[in-house]
Amino acid sequence: MSQPLDDLLSRRVARFVDRRADWDAFADARVDGYRRAQHRFIGSGASGKPDASVIPAEHFTLSVMFVPPGQGNAPHTHEVEEVFFILQGKVEVFIEDGQGNRAATVLGPWDCVSCPADVIHGFTNVGLEPAYLQVMLGKARPDLMTYTDVSLQERRDAHLTTARETSR
Repeated sequence: MSQPLDDLLSRRVARFVDRRADWDAFADARVDGYRRAQHRFIGSGASGKPDASVIPAEHFTLSVMFVPPGQGNAPHTHEVEEVFFILQGKVEVFIEDGQGNRAATVLGPWDCVSCPADVIHGFTNVGLEPAYLQVMLGKARPDLMTYTDVSLQERRDAHLTTARETSR
């Protein structure tokens, strides 16, 4: 292989062993019930955090989420489509209409859901083991998520400016 191709390939590889589990990637991750760790691969996803170790995003972001049993994320929306692809575990995913109506289903390994832009959605690990989800967002630099919970929305960027007070 020629040197320019070697250089291109080396900038486009992100190995899991080199990823850092970010337990403070989102404002809701500081709340029990929503604790999870983001491993960023392409872009920063909706965390909004700069990360020099990722492959630069051009058209979408990709990360892997580690979700302990009983944890998940708060109901939220994005301005773009978000995809959850279950790698390991049992995850209940839901969508809501904002009027209190909810549809939910349990997904297992190799199942996938695509959440449309501006539709309230989220997930919870309903299994007894940790879950791993591949998460994709349909934009290179998506906005921070919009939470349906007003108190979370008011502090949705707190994880960008303050250090986490608890250690893992």
